[in-house]
Amino acid sequence: MIKNFNNFRKAGHQKHKAAGKTSIYQYYRISWKKYFRFTGEALLLCLGMNYLFYQRILAFFFLWPLGIWYIFQRKNREKKLQKNRLWMQFRDALAGLQVSIAAGYSIENAIKEARKDLEKIYGKKGEMTAEFYHIETQLEHGVSIEKLLTELGSRSGIEDIQNFSQILIQSKKMGGNMRKVLQECISTMEEQMDVKKEIQTMLASRKLEQRIMSVIPLGMILYMQCTSPSFLSVLYRNTAGVCIMTLCLGIYLCAYHWAERLVDIEV
Repeated sequence: MIKNFNNFRKAGHQKHKAAGKTSIYQYYRISWKKYFRFTGEALLLCLGMNYLFYQRILAFFFLWPLGIWYIFQRKNREKKLQKNRLWMQFRDALAGLQVSIAAGYSIENAIKEARKDLEKIYGKKGEMTAEFYHIETQLEHGVSIEKLLTELGSRSGIEDIQNFSQILIQSKKMGGNMRKVLQECISTMEEQMDVKKEIQTMLASRKLEQRIMSVIPLGMILYMQCTSPSFLSVLYRNTAGVCIMTLCLGIYLCAYHWAERLVDIEV
């Protein structure tokens, strides 16, 4: 994905070229660097769980499905973070579009001004900066703004971008004072996005609480191992103890997954 995205950014900088490769944000591909990092984290997770629940070399190899599950979860989390970054940057892009349209710019020229603002805020590596470079380049080649925004909405999977493209299409079809329609539309969308941002802020504290609560059971086992190792040693030396610890690990993982789903609310 990183290679494709770099190619796409270069296409935005070179005005004489047609569209570069664009990213499909709904299908996230991790880079090799992140893949090795996630694999290392999964390895440490398996080592930690083995130490807390089994303390046997053989058990470490049976814990690898847990490591694979962890890599899968990290990939999904990175995908959501990328999508949220794109949404936040589009929110700032709307503010720039509103100012430019109010100043009398056409939507096409407003896109150029918004791209300059995005570049100042997020730099040339920002996802939405690259997308606006792509839109600007394609506009110079005669592609309609409606088509470009519709494609961006489809690739991003973000409802607000899809709604904006549909409103733009309908306002052009209906005619009238398009500048006023766009300003009202952008103002309404900005208010809705501000509400979403507030909800996300409130949910962030709940997610932090959930992660702290998830660590407490593991911390208690580690504390007991450090302060009273003989108290738990009986569970690591016989079949019955292994079965009990496996049951405890299963209950913990189910509770963790359930808690993650409770706080993972789509706004």
